[in-house]
Formats: sequence, C-alpha cells, structure tokens
Amino acid sequence: MPMVKVNEINMYYEVSGDGFPIVMIMGWGGTTEWWDPAMVEELSKQYKVVIFDNRGIGKTDKPEMKYTVEMFATDTVGLMSELKIEKAHVLGISMGGMIAQEIALNYPERIEKLVLCSTHSGMSFFSKIMTKLLLFFAKRRMKDPEKGPELLISLLFTKDFIKENREKIDEIRADFTDSPTSQDDFARQFHAVKKFNTRKRLQNVDKPTLIMHGKKDALISYKEGLRLADLIPYAKLALFDNTAHALFTQETERVLITLTDFLA
Repeated sequence: MPMVKVNEINMYYEVSGDGFPIVMIMGWGGTTEWWDPAMVEELSKQYKVVIFDNRGIGKTDKPEMKYTVEMFATDTVGLMSELKIEKAHVLGISMGGMIAQEIALNYPERIEKLVLCSTHSGMSFFSKIMTKLLLFFAKRRMKDPEKGPELLISLLFTKDFIKENREKIDEIRADFTDSPTSQDDFARQFHAVKKFNTRKRLQNVDKPTLIMHGKKDALISYKEGLRLADLIPYAKLALFDNTAHALFTQETERVLITLTDFLA
C-alpha cells in the first residue's frame, strides 16, 4: 500500500501512467475509490495521474483536530514534493476544487494549469444552512449500512442517470458500502468547508483555469461555477446540461474531451 509521510501524517496515494503529472483532488468524504476508473485510465494514457486520500479520509491518517482547506492544500503540495513533482496540472472536484484554489493562491509555482469541478468560492449563508441539514440527515442515514450509500448516490447523480445505468450504480453502491466514511470523518472535513472562502482573493489567480459544472448539480449550484468564472481572470467555463455533481461519471466522454483539450 503506497504511503508517504507528509506534515506528520501518513498519506495514501496511487500513481498511474507517465508523462506530465496531473494531481487530482477528491471532494468531501471521498476516497481514491470515488474516482471514475474510466477517467483515470483514459488520462493515464497521456499523463502521470496522481490520486490520494485527503487528511481524515480513507487510508490516510485521521488526526482528531480541526481541519482547514489551507491544511489540505499544504498536504497536497507536500505529497507532490515527496513524489518529486515540482509542477503539475491540478484538478479538484467539490471540496477538492476548494483545495485546488488554495494551492493556486498559496503555491502558484506548483501549478501549470488549474481545473475546478463542481465547486464554489465560499458558502453563502443559505448554503451553510442547507449543508448543515444535509450533514444532519447524512449522520442519521450513515447509521444504516443501506441508507447511507443511497443518500450519496441520490446527491451525486441525476435520477435519469440512476435509472438508466443500474449496473454502474450497483458498482458505485458496492464501493460506498465496502469503504464507508464515518460520521466523525465527514464532520471534520465539513468544518473545513464551512470556513472556506476565496472570493476576495481569486482575482490573484494567474494560471490558465478551466471551470466545469453540471447544470443539474443538487449539492453545489452551477451558478457557483458562473461566479468562479467571473472572479478568476480569463477562466474558461464549461457547463454540462444533463449532469449532476459527479460529472466525470455521467458524461465521461464529453468531460474528458473538454478537459484534455484544455490541458493540451
């Protein structure tokens, strides 16, 4: 099991492919197993793909302390250093997109191009209330081995996708069931997300930036993607009409074309 010591914690990571590195950062409560295998396989044909478990999740250490998105960013840059990666394309989805923003702002020399997926620049008052309610219901459902994965699936994918891709959803459900995330782990990462805000600083991002967002995202409205595009100078925006939060799984081919065209 590949592990490396970073900032006094042991971080789990996976590397596939050769070429210029692309570091991919997963979102709130997600592990390496949440990345769509088809996406990782396709990208690894052109790039060295690095995925990992954030602090407090999966196989990475889970210290009992308050986390911040800045802390996650420092962990990510530390992992890059341990893997001898001086500069990389950095892609983040959801909370991973928030981490990627902090890397772009605090460690710009480590980024070649920036990709922000299904994410935002800071929670509004209304969003904080809704997310607290979500966390409350998630805690209740996580106590039931069957209801927890169903809640995640309903939030990550559209109803049509779930209905039309039963076999794929069964595989995803099995992954969620085999590698459950505890209530405490969710809560510690939520604390970091709740405090995150980059709106007043994003004008300082000077890296080529691609923003991708599904218009049917129930977790983070695509309007947050519009806001990011306004705040980051010269950012490119790509919206996907029939996609929810987990855009890589639902429109894999179109999303990959958009991504690889941008990185090229």
